[in-house]
Amino acid sequence: MYKKILVPVSFDNDRDAAGALEVADRLSGGEAEIVLIHVMEQIPGYAISYVPQDYLTESRAAIETELREMASGVKNGRSEVVDGHSGRTILDYAEANGVDCIVMASHRPGMADLLLGSTAAQVVRHANCAVHVIR
Repeated sequence: MYKKILVPVSFDNDRDAAGALEVADRLSGGEAEIVLIHVMEQIPGYAISYVPQDYLTESRAAIETELREMASGVKNGRSEVVDGHSGRTILDYAEANGVDCIVMASHRPGMADLLLGSTAAQVVRHANCAVHVIR
């Protein structure tokens, strides 16, 4: 079984975080640490002036609260919110923190994504550990 499972969580409506958590729980065998992670993408410089001043602080606090609540319902679960580009940050986090399995939900693809969402595709292609993609 796995020792440390990473579950990237996106709060988009078309992502099945609950399904990913269920699979992670099964793969953990009740023993692995399960880390729920949310990557906060940076707002481009040209758009930042149009965003209310407290938006980033308030949205981060809301995401941290929701993610912490999700993790509290998972055996050996904890949560973490990090900044960066989704795919690259998930890969870097997994590498730096000894993750041996990533379980993530993928959105319904458009023509540009074809088989997997772009973040899921990047993680599958470049991860140095097992990756389970939930659709």
